[in-house]
Amino acid sequence: MGLVASHNEAAQAAAKLLRRRYTFAEDSLATQLVALGGDGFMLHVLHQMLDGGEFRPVFGINRGTVGFLMNEWRLDCLAERIAAAKRISVAPLTMVARTIHGDEWTSAAINEVSLLRETRQVAKIEVLVNGRVVLPELVGDGVLVATPAGSSAYNYSARGPILPLAARMLALTPIAPFRPRRWTGAILPDDTRILFRIHSPADRKVAAVADQFEVRDVAEVEVSLDRTRQLSLLFDPEHALDERIATEQFAS
Repeated sequence: MGLVASHNEAAQAAAKLLRRRYTFAEDSLATQLVALGGDGFMLHVLHQMLDGGEFRPVFGINRGTVGFLMNEWRLDCLAERIAAAKRISVAPLTMVARTIHGDEWTSAAINEVSLLRETRQVAKIEVLVNGRVVLPELVGDGVLVATPAGSSAYNYSARGPILPLAARMLALTPIAPFRPRRWTGAILPDDTRILFRIHSPADRKVAAVADQFEVRDVAEVEVSLDRTRQLSLLFDPEHALDERIATEQFAS
């Protein structure tokens, strides 16, 4: 197994302790990775795998803030914990964003793809599902598409539903909608292709964000799930991601 760590002080201190206790392989030779940090660092590691095409199981250990995608920090029995870990597979979204300037950008998102207004003016967005217009005009701060793994993050803060990890669904959630007032979003099969068209994109500018990758001044954005690129996260059986997501539905 290999070891990677965030640059924060807690992660670096934990890495020193682990290297004194255990022997780790070079990152390029490791068949599994231990990642020390927070959720942001875990997403960084997973995106590096998507970019490099090497999909190795990752056992995250929380040395950040929230650590929803991580296991608890413990120095002892690391090898035993990894051997007994529950493997959770997640598939990323693919975002294809086209700008008003004619540029096209493609990026992956493990949690969500968000469209957000750039100016004080509200965004006006047409929503198509599998080529059919389902909302001629959504007026508000924006809209997002979340995977089950990301449904308890920004999507939940925007009052979207928490999706069980095995649900094979996507959450389509408005962000501070003004019109239609009563629309709270939709739950869609994960083989759905969603297209967003921005109305008056040069005047009502909108940015598209795939996890941490941002494209500004978009004219249209297409989102779909890519099941050909499965990522594997390892969790202590008593704190597995699927159970955490289910428990979040009852959090106060």
